[in-house]
Amino acid sequence: MQPAAREVADLIARCALRDRDAFRHLYDRTSAKLFGVVLRILRDRGEAEEAVQEVYVKIWQRAGQYMPGQTSPISWLVAVARNHALDMLRARRPATDDIDQVLDLADDMPTPDRVAETNEDGQRITKCLATLDPERAEAVRGAYLDGFSYEELAQRYAVPLNTMRTWLRRSLLKLRECLTA
Repeated sequence: MQPAAREVADLIARCALRDRDAFRHLYDRTSAKLFGVVLRILRDRGEAEEAVQEVYVKIWQRAGQYMPGQTSPISWLVAVARNHALDMLRARRPATDDIDQVLDLADDMPTPDRVAETNEDGQRITKCLATLDPERAEAVRGAYLDGFSYEELAQRYAVPLNTMRTWLRRSLLKLRECLTA
């Protein structure tokens, strides 16, 4: 785990112990990223600002549920923010009597078959990611799992923005090729 990720994981763990100072630091360290995730989904700045506050309430309440080693800490935070924003979008939809639409909105637990299929897919994706250049595989994870913007990744890898876009586009093409083989 990278030092920055380790620090965020430590802050989450301290939040689970109800450490308000750690919560303040976690907010300072991650709120800009989570705001960006929520804003992209909701497309309304005022609503996104309100949503981020609600997201941090959820993070405070659920910090004990974060399991280090299963996902990166920023991925967990992004998932909380993303799910909350999607819940807000669903709440915007008008009420419907159409049972199919209602069932689409239901948040069912996955079936055992779906869990097995998801695990199998995850193993295939991990195997295919291993076929990429390690730097490019890490950039793909950063963009699509950790929620980093192309600009952030270009800075991290010290390459021009268009080069990062090319890396990601070509990497996704290779992954698609690998996954369909």
